[in-house]
Amino acid sequence: MAKELGVGIIGCGNISTTYFKLSPLFKGLKVLACADINMDAARLRAEEYQVKAQTIDELLANDELDVIVNLTIPDAHFPVSKRILEAGKHVYSEKPLVLSLEQGEELRRIAKEKGLAVGCAPDTFLGGAHQLARKFVDEGGIGRVTSGACYVMSPGMEMWHPNPDFFFLPGGGPVLDLGPYYIANLINLIGPVRRVGAMTSMASETRTITSQPRSGEVIPVKTPTTIQALLEFVSGATVTLTASWDVWSHRHANMELYGTEGSLYVPDPNFFGGTVEASGRDKDIKPLGEWAHPFGISNQESPNGPRANYRTAGLADMAASLIDGRDARCSLDRTLHGVDVMTSILKSGAEKRFVDLTTTCTQPAALGIEEAQALLK
Repeated sequence: MAKELGVGIIGCGNISTTYFKLSPLFKGLKVLACADINMDAARLRAEEYQVKAQTIDELLANDELDVIVNLTIPDAHFPVSKRILEAGKHVYSEKPLVLSLEQGEELRRIAKEKGLAVGCAPDTFLGGAHQLARKFVDEGGIGRVTSGACYVMSPGMEMWHPNPDFFFLPGGGPVLDLGPYYIANLINLIGPVRRVGAMTSMASETRTITSQPRSGEVIPVKTPTTIQALLEFVSGATVTLTASWDVWSHRHANMELYGTEGSLYVPDPNFFGGTVEASGRDKDIKPLGEWAHPFGISNQESPNGPRANYRTAGLADMAASLIDGRDARCSLDRTLHGVDVMTSILKSGAEKRFVDLTTTCTQPAALGIEEAQALLK
């Protein structure tokens, strides 16, 4: 296979700028074209990043493209990814891959039939902070992981997103929107999940948009906005996950893991960097030592200061896996297991019972310093 894959992008909204800006950091891929149902949006991005603007049909028929990145809204992820596979192209999708396990299994069937690969974000677990946490766990830094707690909570999306409607409809909600970051990192650190139990609720049946340009408009809420879940892992560890858009403020850490020999404090899985801390039996919490992982180096300014952002690392790793003939870290098996976890959490909340998962996966290979450097130009 060629040493560089041609990449096309479907969906030219806000997230597309991340892929356009950061993909040049990586080997093995070159963005050549983009498409959107709104051709004006496609032309704008094409002009901005010097690629070809095409209709979706033209993009799918473009022989220069090996893999197509699906950046459409979540409800469109399945039909668009299915069309990409049927056109004979590899797929890399933004999260969530699909909104049901059945949709994911259909993509798996088509991909296997056509000999194609499917990958999916999030790839933040490849960040320097989370790979340092993985290294520490693998080396027995806290002994055997026995339990943990994760929290991702805020007042909601209607305060900053210009069109927040889909976040509050079936297929949206904090678990399917933000849960992928946490679940992917838990799989990275602990492995697959065996069963889940959850309680779900919503604070209000409507939301009032306060962002522009639709400030004051009232939208319906048709999916739970507070989810409190318990995950039992195949390893025997049990982890609580609270995801909510009904919380104005809190003092919970993003992710903590507890082991037989100590505790590990992991920064927000939504981002690549941050400070990893740990304690032993002495209860003395300290940052782990410096680790020169390339995906932990700040490369972007944010309202909260410098930040490491290497989104598209998962796409680059997928391209390398296709070129080298190895397993991709953001693989279909792992992302589909994540979908199983998330949809089972919602099912448990609705049916008020524990739900056994029907999928499993392996932990992704750790991404050490040399492996990460090998992905960069």
